[in-house]
Amino acid sequence: MGWGIRAKLWRVGLVLLILATATAAGWLLYGRGPKVTAIAPVRGTAVEIVYATGAVEPVRWAKVSSLIRDRIVDICYCEGEPVAKGHVLARLDDRDLKAQLGELKAREDFLKREMSRVTELVGRGIATTRAYERASSDLRQVQALVAVQTAKLADYVIVAPMDGIVLRRDGEVGEIAEAGQVLFQVGVPQPLEVVAEVNEEDIPRVEVGQEVLLRTDAFPRQRLEGKVYKITPMGDPVAKTYRIRASLPADTPLKPGMSVEANVITQEKPGALLVPADALQENAVFVLDGNRVRERQVEVGIRGARNVEIRSGVDEDDRIIAPVPPAGLADGQRVRATERQALS
Repeated sequence: MGWGIRAKLWRVGLVLLILATATAAGWLLYGRGPKVTAIAPVRGTAVEIVYATGAVEPVRWAKVSSLIRDRIVDICYCEGEPVAKGHVLARLDDRDLKAQLGELKAREDFLKREMSRVTELVGRGIATTRAYERASSDLRQVQALVAVQTAKLADYVIVAPMDGIVLRRDGEVGEIAEAGQVLFQVGVPQPLEVVAEVNEEDIPRVEVGQEVLLRTDAFPRQRLEGKVYKITPMGDPVAKTYRIRASLPADTPLKPGMSVEANVITQEKPGALLVPADALQENAVFVLDGNRVRERQVEVGIRGARNVEIRSGVDEDDRIIAPVPPAGLADGQRVRATERQALS
């Protein structure tokens, strides 16, 4: 046999070897089926929650705003300090208003003297009743303007609306206070509550008395609890949310103004059979049967964020494919399964 023929046979053999290797590798990778993970269902407490976001607030507190636009000339540096109702917190520049009020009071004094003079003349028969009425009308008009100006002057003094603590101050001497701008927050530090917003599709499941589990970055490893005690009857049609209020225990470490995530427990069932939520495909799961999978229809109970209650269709001895198996996985298909850590 010539060298050329031997070379051709060698090349053919090499090609066949490569094809055989590829075929073997393909069978190892795909002939045994796709890789999946399996996990055993466990007994535990099934919990259904409604998620909300909110903030910690005192139950009794108030925002103190300016009613007018003017410059701050004096302000109380009293954050964290107690104040009584009516305590002066800030003053706005009222010099122009006081000047106008002084002018009106001067006119009032003049008209009072004029009224006395006309009254005396009327009594002596020198002045007419008409002159008396005109003097009386002028005096009443000026007195009304004095009253209006005095009331306006009161708006330049910002006072505490209640007994409590100055929780926050926003503003400095020299700044312009805008009408409606919140300059102070005054309240009673205890008790505290969480005011949270719940999506309108979830609000039918929320009831007064339900437990609320709270989470905040300030206390990541601490269990924080509250209890729903009020649901605002009317929702926000723009945000599509309803406001709920949850009371907090007296020893809560939360502080006013902290943002929190609130999980309202709407259902709780101990001793339920649980599988991971990511194992469910509509109302079916895949169960490991040797090296193959079987699709099972299941009856689902409480759906939690991580786990789902299974009322029927699987038992504790089964191994459930989780997360949801690869697309195209069929009943009876061969798979390569590895065990996943049990549910916690």
